[in-house]
Amino acid sequence: MDLSCTDEEEEFRARLREWLTATLPGLPPRPDPMDWPARRAYDCGWQRRLYDAGYADVHWDASPTQRLIFLEETELAGAPYVGANFVGLLHAGPTIAAEGTAEQRARWLPPVLRGDEVWCQGFSEPGAGSDLASLRTRAVRDGDAYVVTGQKIWTSHAEVADWCELLVRTGPETGQGNAPSKHRGITWLAMPMDAPGITVRPLRTLAGSTEFAEVFLDEVRVPVENRIGEENDGWRVTMVTLSFERGTAFVGEVVACRRLLGELARTARKNGTWDDAVLRRRLGRLSAEFRALWRIVQANVSEAQATGGVPGAGGSVFKLHYSHARQELYEAAAAVLGPDALDLGRDWTLDRLSSLSYTIAAGTSQIQRNIVAERILGLPKGR
Repeated sequence: MDLSCTDEEEEFRARLREWLTATLPGLPPRPDPMDWPARRAYDCGWQRRLYDAGYADVHWDASPTQRLIFLEETELAGAPYVGANFVGLLHAGPTIAAEGTAEQRARWLPPVLRGDEVWCQGFSEPGAGSDLASLRTRAVRDGDAYVVTGQKIWTSHAEVADWCELLVRTGPETGQGNAPSKHRGITWLAMPMDAPGITVRPLRTLAGSTEFAEVFLDEVRVPVENRIGEENDGWRVTMVTLSFERGTAFVGEVVACRRLLGELARTARKNGTWDDAVLRRRLGRLSAEFRALWRIVQANVSEAQATGGVPGAGGSVFKLHYSHARQELYEAAAAVLGPDALDLGRDWTLDRLSSLSYTIAAGTSQIQRNIVAERILGLPKGR
């Protein structure tokens, strides 16, 4: 396993740094974090700049190592995150790139790369969150379309999205010998969000934002040509999507957490909390944990590069540990900042509130432990 960069990759890093230095001062002010239409426009504007500069395709056409360099350098420079584009760029886009036909890749990938179209994720349902295979949203084939009826919840960016990566049930829940299998009969569809029969109801989070929504589907017609993969093979395609979600989607956030640790250490020295030996040890241990997480990221990227670009089960190791480390980081930040930790006007305070969801989002910690136990440790599946 080689975690070093080649000369060509270091040249890529240097060019990217130069471009970021020249570009970032010219960006417009960031919009109100609660104004998602404005945030969509801002995020798509940034994506267009990346496209024009030749950096938009790093998520798909660059090597995993170049992708890692891109995420690391843009975060270190304080560049905008993908924001409203994250489902398209980090989930749906890579999945279509890996599993779609040539026609599907030509239809959907360029608009995502240019920042012209935004995607949302329609996976979870009220009764199928962690147990995603229990989904009940039904799609019935009618000629050249699927007629979809059901409900989704925690649909990221549904209120500003053009497309939805949608999981539906198209076949029976049976495996070999007609044995019950919830993972059978699932299909992955690209659903246009302007189709008749779609109702979006925003959900307000603990932090006050509305990037999630309930989505109600009443006989929504989705063209059969919008199916990614074969009918009833959607669970396998979904595993590709989730491997990207858990494998590289949090890379920039690890860099941000390491930067926050440095800021906390400097603040602690200024306000006197550095004199607390317990707090110093806590920050030191967190620093070691995030350095280790960065090495896990590098190892996962190295594995993905050797196996064709799709992250493996190591992404679950990373996601499991990162979720808990991030929560502890913001608890430590509260100890350093004291009363300022209650200031909801500070970005880090909103990040602290959102960190509470990380042990649930993108697969609960319980699910990640199951994946590690079964796919890495070789333990038998739970009953």
